[in-house]
Amino acid sequence: MDEAGVRRTLDAVWRMESARIVAGLVRLVGDVGAAEDCAQDALVAALQQWSESGVPENPGAWLATVSRRKAIDRARRRELVDRKKGQIAEEMRFAGSVERPGERLGDPIDDEVLRLLFICCHPVLTTEARVALTLRLVGGLTTEEVARAFLVSRATLAQRIVRAKRTLREAHVPFELPPKHDLPDRLSSVLEVIYLIFNEGYAATAGRDWIRPELCLEALRLGRVLAGLAPSEPEVHGLVALMELQTSRLAARVGPGGAAILLMDQDRGRWDPIHIRRGMAALEAAQRKGGAFGPYALQAAIAACHARAVAPEASDWEAIAALYDALGQVAPSPVVELNRAVAVGRAFGAEAGLEIVERLEDSRALEGYHLLPAVRGDLLERMGRSAEAATAFALAASMTSNARERETLLGRARLCAQAPLSGDGGPDPEPSS
Repeated sequence: MDEAGVRRTLDAVWRMESARIVAGLVRLVGDVGAAEDCAQDALVAALQQWSESGVPENPGAWLATVSRRKAIDRARRRELVDRKKGQIAEEMRFAGSVERPGERLGDPIDDEVLRLLFICCHPVLTTEARVALTLRLVGGLTTEEVARAFLVSRATLAQRIVRAKRTLREAHVPFELPPKHDLPDRLSSVLEVIYLIFNEGYAATAGRDWIRPELCLEALRLGRVLAGLAPSEPEVHGLVALMELQTSRLAARVGPGGAAILLMDQDRGRWDPIHIRRGMAALEAAQRKGGAFGPYALQAAIAACHARAVAPEASDWEAIAALYDALGQVAPSPVVELNRAVAVGRAFGAEAGLEIVERLEDSRALEGYHLLPAVRGDLLERMGRSAEAATAFALAASMTSNARERETLLGRARLCAQAPLSGDGGPDPEPSS
C-alpha cells in the first residue's frame, strides 16, 4: 500500500481507537500530554512500517501495543522503572500480541475511556480547553480539524491544548472517576462540553456555514459512547435524545447554496426518521430511569413535540410553552426565557410573547445577543408592525458573526421594509439553554 493509502487507513483507525489507546496510556504514565506523545510516536512508526510491510490484520491492536512500548521506554528514560516495575512487567506481557487480530488489550477499556472523558472535562480547565481536549483525545480529531471547526488558527488551538495538558499535570488531576459525591457536578461538565460541541455544529457562531454536520455527528457519537458507559444516568439519555432529534433536522436546515432555513419554514418531510426514532427511544430511556426530567431531557421533550407534528402549525405550542416553564424552573437562564417567549407567542398570541421579550430587554440580561432582537422582529412582524420589525431584524443582523444567519435576517428586514407581512417564519424556537 502506498503512503497515501496508509495515511487514510491510519486516520480511520485513529478516529475509532484513539480514545481507548490514549486512555490506556494515561493509566500507565499518569499524564495526558505524555500519553498523547506516546500515541503520536506510534502513529509515526505505523506510517513508516505499514508503508513497507503492509497494514496488520488488527491495526488498532498494533497501535495500542506499540504506543504502550513507547510509554514503557519513556518511563525507563525517566528512571521510573522501580516505581512502576510491576506495571511495566504487566505491559511487557502484551508485547507479543501485536499481530493477534480481535484481541482486546488491557483492563476494562470502557472504564478507561470514561475516565479520560472526565479528565478532558475537568473543572480546572476553561470551557474552551475542555472542548478542544475532548475533541482531540476522545474524539480523535486532529489539531487542524478542531481548529477549523472553531475557526481559530492551528497555532492558537495547539497552544490551547498544550496549556490544558500543562494545567492538568500541574493540578495533579488523577486518572480516576470522581468521588460519588462529586459525580453529578462532574457529569454535568461532561454533558455541557458535548452539547457545546453539538451546538456549534447545529448553529455555527461564526463563518460562512450555517451548520457544521460533522461536529453534530461527533458530539452525537460522544453522547452515545457516554450513554453506553453510564447507562443509569437519565440526563445522559436525555442529551442523546436531544441531539438525535435535532440531528434529524440537519438536511432541512439548509437550502440551495447553504442558505439558512429556519424551523417554521423547514420541509419536515426531509427530517430523518431514523434519528427521530432513536431520539424518542432515548427519551423513553431517560423517563424509565425515574425522577423528574433534567434540563437535557426537558429540551428533548420540546424537540419531540416538534418531531411529532407533521407541520409547524400542528405543533402543540401550549405543551411546548409549559415545558419551557419547567425548564426555566430547573435551569433558569435568560436564553431559556427567550425561547419561552417564542413558544408563548405561538401558543397565546404574539402580544404575550412580546411582553416577555420586553422584560428581557429591560433587564439587559441578553444585551448583545442577536436572537433577542430577532425574536422581537418575528413577533412584531406577526402583529403587523412591519417597520419596527424591519429595524429589529436589521439590528439582529448587525450583531451576529455567522454570515448565513446575517443574510437571512437582512432578507427578513428587507421584506418587512417593503410591505407589512403577517409572516410565519422566525428564529428556531428550539432548546438552547
